[in-house]
Amino acid sequence: MGRYSEVERKFDADPGALLPDLSGVAAAVSEAVESHLDATYFDTADTRLARYRITLRRRTGGDDAGWHLKLPAGVDERTEVRLPLGRATRKVPVALATEVRALVRDRPLVPIAVLHTTRIERRLLDGDGNTLATIADDTVVGQRLADGAVQESTWREVEVELVDGDRSLLDAVSSQLQAGGLTASKSSSKLARVLGDSAQPTAEGTYEAMSSAGRATAGAVVLAHLEQQVDKLVTRDRGARVDEPDAVHQMRVATRRLRSALATYRPLLDREQTDPVRQELKWLGQVLGRPRDTEVLHWRLRDMVAAQPGELVLGPVGARVDLELRERHRGAHADLVAALDGDRYFRLLDALDSLLADPPLTARAGKPARTQLPALVGRAAGRVDRAAGAVAGDRTPQERNQGLHEVRKSAKRARYAAESAVPISGKPATRLAERMEVLQDVLGEHQDSVAAQSLLLQLAMAAQASGENGFTFGLLYAQERTRAKDARRDYEPALRKASTTRARRWTQ
Repeated sequence: MGRYSEVERKFDADPGALLPDLSGVAAAVSEAVESHLDATYFDTADTRLARYRITLRRRTGGDDAGWHLKLPAGVDERTEVRLPLGRATRKVPVALATEVRALVRDRPLVPIAVLHTTRIERRLLDGDGNTLATIADDTVVGQRLADGAVQESTWREVEVELVDGDRSLLDAVSSQLQAGGLTASKSSSKLARVLGDSAQPTAEGTYEAMSSAGRATAGAVVLAHLEQQVDKLVTRDRGARVDEPDAVHQMRVATRRLRSALATYRPLLDREQTDPVRQELKWLGQVLGRPRDTEVLHWRLRDMVAAQPGELVLGPVGARVDLELRERHRGAHADLVAALDGDRYFRLLDALDSLLADPPLTARAGKPARTQLPALVGRAAGRVDRAAGAVAGDRTPQERNQGLHEVRKSAKRARYAAESAVPISGKPATRLAERMEVLQDVLGEHQDSVAAQSLLLQLAMAAQASGENGFTFGLLYAQERTRAKDARRDYEPALRKASTTRARRWTQ
């Protein structure tokens, strides 16, 4: 499976019109080559992919025949994922279906349009004969397949796609084409032109635009934040499925931010509708957490083993760490993939879509964000002090460790809340978020150390049962106890600084 970056612009041209001379923008223009392309486009019946500016097709003809998935990647730019044609003509390859699973979910991918294109292509060349860009003059016959009927349309368009050229060349070619009578296409793709209104894009960024207004409501700012996190969750889905570096972590962070926002901003939202969503986000966060936590522990112990003097590493310590944690990670990731292919996950995504499409806002959400958000963020920050107060009364190490974990979770919620309020509150919110992040990191180190100690005990017992020397595991355990003690030492000043920042700003 190949993945490519595609930078191109499309222009509408009248039938029979001559293209302008482009010899002035490159050293040479190649001879024209004609080809015939036939493509079948796949989507859900309600064109979910098209509404996110995504196209999925099987195309024959030309020099890149095969399955093509095109994903938006920026201005004039898309990421194209390619697979060979194969034998199947009506069944989308699993690898491509996986790329868009978070959007498609359990809906079938079916043919929605057929396009027949007669292409006359020229290449713009540099002085050494290298291709800078291609100019494709396309005459297209598009057939929309809907409810058993075929709706046909015909048009002509010109595509300019960069190869080795840069965007200045793209601008120069565009200027020449427009000077010659062509107009920039209003359709993002050939498929969008065939589908018309049914492929109208989602209201992406709608709430962000509303939240940036000078007199933004609290509801608009919160919805903008939720919209951003839902988008991050969905876009990280593919990487999490194939275990790309950091993808599971980022998807988990988006899940936690969503859950935190629904808790922090409860007074702005109808809890009868949002509390069930928050519970399902908790479940998803736990499923994502298992492979992520195992991964973090693996890195931590592997680095600790590597840092020991060679004479203190007795027995196959590194091999045992790798074997145990790789197996744990493999099982946890398999469970994650199964969950991401399950009905429960798909219905959660449906619920998030519904929440944004028809937000259950309360009357308080219509009040100014500049008055409502600081109060709610301050309330979230106050939870940190209450959790910290409870830790002071803990009597056993286990109670203390659990109490500090609760402080960390409260600090994380306060940090996320403050970050969501930055568009309204600016630097004070940024300072609060930074101080809470420091506290979160200190307690994260403590939590990781506690988890590592527990695992090291298990590994030591397994090594002993196998007749191996357990000395190194005991050494690592002692080092982890010291790291946990250091984290507890750093905890008090980090807590004081976070609490002082909260009191100074959010009570004004």
